[in-house]
Amino acid sequence: MTLPTTRTRPTLPWQVTGVLAVVAHPDDESFGLGAVLAELISQGARASVLCFTHGEASTLHGRPGELAVVRSQELTEAGAALGLSRVELHDYPDGNLVGIPLDELGAHVLRLIGEERPSHLLVFDLGGVTGHPDHHHATRAALLAAGTAGLPVLAWAVPRSVAEQLNAELGTAFVGRDPAELDATLFVRRELQAVAIARHRSQSADNPVLRRRLELLGDREYLRSIHPSAWTPTTPRRTESGHVRPRVVTP
Repeated sequence: MTLPTTRTRPTLPWQVTGVLAVVAHPDDESFGLGAVLAELISQGARASVLCFTHGEASTLHGRPGELAVVRSQELTEAGAALGLSRVELHDYPDGNLVGIPLDELGAHVLRLIGEERPSHLLVFDLGGVTGHPDHHHATRAALLAAGTAGLPVLAWAVPRSVAEQLNAELGTAFVGRDPAELDATLFVRRELQAVAIARHRSQSADNPVLRRRLELLGDREYLRSIHPSAWTPTTPRRTESGHVRPRVVTP
């Protein structure tokens, strides 16, 4: 199977004029989606990010300070480096995003769709790519909102061969896709992504998994087009969350 590529086609197979990326943690927009976002922006798209947690549960702590505060600042700096037009950061619990009803999370996505008017949502692939349940839950919330809004969803994915090599070498839990499941290959320049990654100093100072993944991917990223109906949620149970309302951070 030969995938459409931006080296043989000047644009993606989709007309992306604006994109809202929905992620679970600060650094997901850079470590995972950074090269894709930078490429879309270079092609004239407006890009925004909705991040559900402050990433306070991370085991990496490469700089002093309270991790939730540090990572919030890093997200602001990385967003500016990538050229994002808007970043909205929420205070949902890192590591337990799956405990938040999908309709509550999806409502935030739906509101930003109305405010930003993107042509597409951008998410981590189903399964979360890295295997992190927060990533998967953030994607499901985005799909729920996309189904309501009638908006197409692009998912960042990695080839199965890359996932399997990472898992074998580093004991990770990456979820990959066969070539037939990938809809486009995006040839990228990683300079802006590298700058954005460096802004997340607390997480990038000692991160061999990130370095190895970027080595294996080289100058390519892979996207899937996911129809919102690809995942149909059961009716979520509402709970008293008591979470702090979202703070809006504009780089």
